[in-house]
Amino acid sequence: MFNRPGTDSTENQARRRVQRRVPKPADLAPLMQFKKFDFNASRRRLAAALTIEDLRTIAKRRTPKAAFDYTEGAAEGEFSLARARQAFQDVEFHPAILRDVSEVDTSCEVFGGPSALPFGIAPTGFTRLMQTEGEVAGAGAAGAAGIPFSLSTLGTTSVEDVQAANPHGRNFFQLYVMKDRQISYDLTERAAAAGFDTLLFTVDTPVAGARLRDKRNGFSIPPALTIKTIANAVPRPWWWYDFLTTPPLEFASLTSTGGAVGELLDKAMDPSINFEDLETIRELFPGKLVVKGVQTVEDAKKLAGLGVDGIVLSNHGGRQLDRAPVPFYLLPEVVREVGDDLEVTLDTGIMNGADIVSSIALGAKFTFVGRAYLYGLMAGGRPGVDRAIQILTDQIVRTMKLLEVASLDELQPKHVTQLQRLVPRTTG
Repeated sequence: MFNRPGTDSTENQARRRVQRRVPKPADLAPLMQFKKFDFNASRRRLAAALTIEDLRTIAKRRTPKAAFDYTEGAAEGEFSLARARQAFQDVEFHPAILRDVSEVDTSCEVFGGPSALPFGIAPTGFTRLMQTEGEVAGAGAAGAAGIPFSLSTLGTTSVEDVQAANPHGRNFFQLYVMKDRQISYDLTERAAAAGFDTLLFTVDTPVAGARLRDKRNGFSIPPALTIKTIANAVPRPWWWYDFLTTPPLEFASLTSTGGAVGELLDKAMDPSINFEDLETIRELFPGKLVVKGVQTVEDAKKLAGLGVDGIVLSNHGGRQLDRAPVPFYLLPEVVREVGDDLEVTLDTGIMNGADIVSSIALGAKFTFVGRAYLYGLMAGGRPGVDRAIQILTDQIVRTMKLLEVASLDELQPKHVTQLQRLVPRTTG
């Protein structure tokens, strides 16, 4: 629009009102403060990671495909894992207002002992394959953060070495019941003797799940050198250097190694596992007995009647039965049915501290993180695990403050709505 002669536009009037001047050096000084450059590339990478997904990106770049896919992958079409992660994303929070949250308390009690945060490190197999520090890095980082560390039967570090890496912290042992029962019994007694205070009796692995990524990659323990693996190793020499210059990769709890992952699991697992095995382990282990891999309300109720100390709602990270129940969806009903009788905990799909807060709000006493921890391990060894724990911690604290709750005990179902995508069809 043209201005009439003798008139002035609003824009021109505004320009005349703004006083301009030549900037003084003193004015520029606050703007010229550059962050000190860190010459340590690993520290720079980890400091730039703001989410677990950021750590995953670094991990994928630095880890050979077969090892990364073993961590990342799940069974068959990987629907169980995708649905578990989607369930956490399909959450609506309901914050309170005008509450004092200048300080928040993230500590809790689980399985008879303290934890500084409402999550611990889940048991993972073949951990030194992902990064040579393996379980020692995980246990040390967990101890420093004041959270529990869980060692897998298929771990690559012995119970004694994990105890040495985390001498003053809490260590849990995850037990598979094997075809040779005496191996399982001996491991149970070793864990007790090493001071592990909780045993995670795992019930969702009568046989190995069909982990198709591993089969397609020809994934084996130890890794087989083929033209394909050598080609994949070229841009990742640091991984192979660590692998070849550190003690041989072996399963600290198994006497037989070598072969495809599925074959090893099938040798170790036993489809005849039953409730009598649970009772036998209960007699052998003096600490807390927790059943890991519960996937129905009915089984949770049965276990509550048997006097176990707790359960882990879990579909094994989607790595066993594909299209399995989503633990986060099961949580509210299981807590209503058995929450007064045993401690209900949760794993599978957790990638953000908000996922943990959601779980606690819906009644979980505690949660476990697996892949989130391993992404940190692959991204940077022990410092990477520390970074993963810090990222989740920051997210938990921030989410609690934005919900305006000052402690975990204040989190209630009213703070969370589970939005629905997959709803069972009814037939008339």
